[in-house]
Amino acid sequence: MILPTLRQLQFLVALGETGSFSRAAEACHVTQPTLSAGIKELEDLLGIKLAEREARGARLTHAGELAMQRASALLNDAHALVQTVQSAGALLTGPFHLGAIPTIAPFVLPQTVRALHATYPELKLYLHEDRTGRLIDQLRSRTLDAALIALPWDAPGIETLALYDDEFLFAAPPAHPLAKKNGLAPEDLKDEDLLLLEDGHCLRDHALSICRMRTGDGKDQVAATSLGTLVNMVAGGLGVSLLPKLAVDHGLFVGSDVAVREFVRPVIGRQIGMAWRAGSPREADARKIAEVVKAQLATAPH
Repeated sequence: MILPTLRQLQFLVALGETGSFSRAAEACHVTQPTLSAGIKELEDLLGIKLAEREARGARLTHAGELAMQRASALLNDAHALVQTVQSAGALLTGPFHLGAIPTIAPFVLPQTVRALHATYPELKLYLHEDRTGRLIDQLRSRTLDAALIALPWDAPGIETLALYDDEFLFAAPPAHPLAKKNGLAPEDLKDEDLLLLEDGHCLRDHALSICRMRTGDGKDQVAATSLGTLVNMVAGGLGVSLLPKLAVDHGLFVGSDVAVREFVRPVIGRQIGMAWRAGSPREADARKIAEVVKAQLATAPH
């Protein structure tokens, strides 16, 4: 089967858009006889009349209109193919799908997006917020190109790059005895009602690890769906909690009746890192975005 050439399709689209052989030839930067010959070759190939000359120009037949619609779509795809291939060797161009967990996204992504937009205007960044397990699944299925998650997180087939050590801070109602204790240590929380995020949030697991608690200890029967809800629960006197310093530095508890204290020895609760699928063709892009994220974290409010 002999297929039409892109040039022939371009001639047909131009003729349909201009309604004139002469204007179509001008738009395609060819002579009118060349364009007329191209249309005739296309008609012979398809075995049907596509255009009719009129006193004041030309018009497409019904078959010509249908052919023009499909030709326009094919030409658009051809242009997209060229742009995709030409940009393949350039960092941070075209679409990039970046995921982030809810306890990181609000405190990292806004300034990161601004910095990337300013430096890489050809980058089309699509953001996805979800829990770690689902983000990892999306990396494996190639739905995401990279994701900001909390480390450590062991996931076969996924590579990670640590970017930032995030401390845990103690949060309690202002009148709570531990809110005024000197030399506060994680061991002081062993007999407290520790409020945590609900199951599925990696921050919960990290907090339990710091306090050497098990989920079956009965100290975390009430769970929050978000950090904001967790702060409100602490303010309501339901218990104490651990909050990531990154979130606190970005004003998480401002306006809430909550006392936040550092431990006498800094407690690194988690590392913020970038993850991507091993062998991904977007690894270089993921690492470059990770550099931007790291720079933004270094200038975060303290």
